Amino acid sequence: QVRLVESGGGSVQAGGSLRLSCVASGMFFIFNAMGWYRQVPGKQRELVARITSDQSTNYSPSVLGRFTISRVNAGNTVYLQMNSLKPENTAVYSCNAEARPPLRYWGQGIQVTVSS
Repeated sequence: QVRLVESGGGSVQAGGSLRLSCVASGMFFIFNAMGWYRQVPGKQRELVARITSDQSTNYSPSVLGRFTISRVNAGNTVYLQMNSLKPENTAVYSCNAEARPPLRYWGQGIQVTVSS
């Protein structure tokens, strides 16, 4: 059974940094893509950053230049380095992994809180 486990969340002051990690287990293939999404109460979940197996990336315009996604394919591990954090970045961040469509897997989510 595929399992995604996130770590690295927490609380930080505005301007600070956090690094999220997501480690996948239980599979014998490389995911087509992995990414990070976030959600705040009352709003839809939104894409933060995504990276494919060939290392192509795309970002939400709101994080471009501040967040960096990276990936270790061999271990199906994905990271999100978040710098210059803002209070509006406060959310539950979830790791996502895309296998052969329509299979997608989600982590349990991790809280990131940025105080002003």
